[in-house]
Amino acid sequence: MPPYLTRRQFFSLAGSLPFVRPLIGRARANTQARAVVVGGGFGGATCAKYLRLADPSLEVTLVTLQPQFVTCPFSNAALVGLRPLASLTHTYQRLREGYGVQIVQAQAQELDPAAQRITLSDGSTLSYDRLVLSPGVELRWDAIEGYDAEASTVFPHAWQAGSQTLLLRRQLEAMEDGGLVVISAPETPYRCPPGPYERASLIAHYLKTHKPKSKVLLLDAKDSFTKDSLFLAAWERLYPGLLEWVPGAQGGRVTQVDTRTGIVRTEFDEYKPAVANIVAPQRAAAIARMDGLDAGMGWCSVHGNTFESRVHPNIHIIGDAAIANPMPKSAFSANNQAKVCAAAIVALLRGEPVARPVLMNTCYSLVAPDYGISISAVYSVENDTIQVVPGSSGTSPLDAPEATRALEATYARSWYTNITADTFG
Repeated sequence: MPPYLTRRQFFSLAGSLPFVRPLIGRARANTQARAVVVGGGFGGATCAKYLRLADPSLEVTLVTLQPQFVTCPFSNAALVGLRPLASLTHTYQRLREGYGVQIVQAQAQELDPAAQRITLSDGSTLSYDRLVLSPGVELRWDAIEGYDAEASTVFPHAWQAGSQTLLLRRQLEAMEDGGLVVISAPETPYRCPPGPYERASLIAHYLKTHKPKSKVLLLDAKDSFTKDSLFLAAWERLYPGLLEWVPGAQGGRVTQVDTRTGIVRTEFDEYKPAVANIVAPQRAAAIARMDGLDAGMGWCSVHGNTFESRVHPNIHIIGDAAIANPMPKSAFSANNQAKVCAAAIVALLRGEPVARPVLMNTCYSLVAPDYGISISAVYSVENDTIQVVPGSSGTSPLDAPEATRALEATYARSWYTNITADTFG
């Protein structure tokens, strides 16, 4: 298996396999049915759009609590002032006006799988022939002693982009030079596996530029992480003495926080940082765990070909809430799963066979504004289980020159432009 695929090789391989748009084209039909999608992120918004593309006669309703969506991708860049938060904020106007998706601003609070109905926060109900849940994750407030929603107003998590991002940014800006920034990384699974390490990198870049006497301490519940060899090599080169990673086996697991005293405790040590960013363990959002959809696991098992729940029929679960291993919980995964799910739903409503899908994922990370690294893979479905296509996975080369790192940073920005246009445009 090659250690790394070039962009040309990756997309050449992807182009040689049956992909989502052909599946969508074959699925066109006059189903005259109702689909409800819960969650307006990369999974839900994409699925709602592609359901309408697959069958313009299908009634599609997107339920989302907020009138706009602030993306987690590139929120670390916004956190350190590399781009405005407004550039990460997207509305649903194009979905409504351009594709005929009905937008309902509310929270889905109750499920009735037998009646195929959901109840919303305003008391109204929506019936469906097919329901898609893409609600993302929620933080487990019981996982770290002392860390709850109130504590996050002092020690922000910033793992849901928006006000928390701005809070952490203000804390970094207000910190005196020489201060200690502590970041905690949780055990897997969680949203965006390389996210804490990109965040540590960009905060280190900010401190190196503006507050060079300061330090970042990354406390990790794990002993290894996505793209670890690439990150560690980059930190040694770019941020020697400025960024330290403490793995779980060496006391990196955060066990307790005390916002009153400003203390962060691990199994072996305690710290009093100037700024603490606590990324708590996670699970599927509440609506995806109702009626036993998560089978008590915290995450939802699905059929690989359709993303239909293995617990309740006619309910599909995509994105971060789903167990779709080996696909990571990423924006690219959610967007890709949404297209496969949309094609499958229309085929199922027609009573036609569901085509076996091929899926892809690429995760870019910025270690500095002009220093990017990535990991990518192509996936097939065998016996209803998602598997990596042999020879398709790889990461950026460890010994790549500076020009390649700068090019990957450019690719990362282009990727963001393209995926948000595909999702919300």
